[in-house]
Amino acid sequence: MPSPVDIRRATDRGLTTTDWLQSRHSFSFGDHYDPDNTHHGLLLVNNDDIVAPAAGFDTHPHRDMEIVTWVLEGELAHEDSMGNSGVIYPGLAQRMSAGTGVQHSEKNGSGQDPVHFVQMWVLPDTAGVTPGYQQQEITLANTLTPIASGAHDAAVTLGNRNATLHGARLQPGDAVELPQAPFVHLFVARGEVTLEDTGALTAGDAARLTASGGQQVIAATAAEILVWEMHASLGGS
Repeated sequence: MPSPVDIRRATDRGLTTTDWLQSRHSFSFGDHYDPDNTHHGLLLVNNDDIVAPAAGFDTHPHRDMEIVTWVLEGELAHEDSMGNSGVIYPGLAQRMSAGTGVQHSEKNGSGQDPVHFVQMWVLPDTAGVTPGYQQQEITLANTLTPIASGAHDAAVTLGNRNATLHGARLQPGDAVELPQAPFVHLFVARGEVTLEDTGALTAGDAARLTASGGQQVIAATAAEILVWEMHASLGGS
């Protein structure tokens, strides 16, 4: 049986670097494949990316994936093969359903400043849907707020009824309680927090909880956390 709490440190993540990209991968991704680290619950990808000014990902395909993008700093411009385009910025939640297939690009919308964002992937309940986007502004505070969900009201809907992404922005001393669920993934996007009965977590650290929840996350500094609550897993493991 997996440990109820599995701590993954920021420095242990896979790292892809180019002259314009720093991408850190919480799970196997691209050339960074580890058969023992392919997912937690339903979460397949948790990439923490910094893209240089006026650079980014050229047009590339996706299929049958629910992709949530959350910008921490800067602007991320996107275009796709269906004629959609726009800019994602802090506080704007975006979900892309790749469905039957979509080609899209993601570029830094600024020529002066880097863009820092977290991109997260889960499989949909139903394959082969018509591709589409949803985006909505949301204000995070010192309580867990649903950003994307297939089970609860959230800023954007998710095509998986067993997954919810929550977010919170905390000031020193603020505390939130993790949801009770078969699988929970806590990612510290910035700042430092303490996880009850576990210890300190800093930016880029993650905690994977199994058959657990209810622990308090207490901010030691100003912090932002992203929490996946999942009531199923891929392949039952």
